[in-house]
Amino acid sequence: MLRTYVGLILAATTGFSAASEIDGVYIETRTCAVYTGPCFANAEMGLAGKDAIMAWSIESGAQDGVDLAGLNVVVVISANQTLGFRGVNDAKQLKSLILIDDRANPLQRQALLAFARSHAGRAGKSAVRIDVAPIHMQLDFVNLKGHLQAGKVVTLKSRKTRPGECICKNEVEYYPPLAQVSQATPATAEEGEFRGRGLGRRWSTPGARSVYMGTFTY
Repeated sequence: MLRTYVGLILAATTGFSAASEIDGVYIETRTCAVYTGPCFANAEMGLAGKDAIMAWSIESGAQDGVDLAGLNVVVVISANQTLGFRGVNDAKQLKSLILIDDRANPLQRQALLAFARSHAGRAGKSAVRIDVAPIHMQLDFVNLKGHLQAGKVVTLKSRKTRPGECICKNEVEYYPPLAQVSQATPATAEEGEFRGRGLGRRWSTPGARSVYMGTFTY
């Protein structure tokens, strides 16, 4: 069950500022195609792509001197414009939900929130709700199979995009990832769903070419 962690909001504004190197893997999905061509992207512009899920699984390293190895954090975004070439900076209005790994102790929860605020751009600083939830995240970069489950509110499963799913026939990585990552590879969402509270809408985009998987070192 999700548990709102109100104290994290205060901690984020009064916490530590120093950070050491931290690395791991990342996955995101949007409510628009990111592996696409101009014909499809232009049709979606202004209508789709206003919502997104960003998730980090930390393999090693510390934030603010707090070890975060093995922990996860998820940011869910709701905006008033398509999150396109400039990512979270495209939208004039934006709000987010941050989900903190329930295995983290109090200090780690503060550090995970600081991590999200640092690396999710405006989305990390625009949280209207912060919850603690069980988060499972596993990525297979060879087969592009990703699985993210955050409580009962976020589900994301990915796979390789099939040739027959290309519509424009000149598909490229049209929009960049929302986060700073390395070796970003696009994939298709078998499931991509947000069913939580706080953002004013819920959504599901199965079959969308909307996923990026990558690695990060900050």
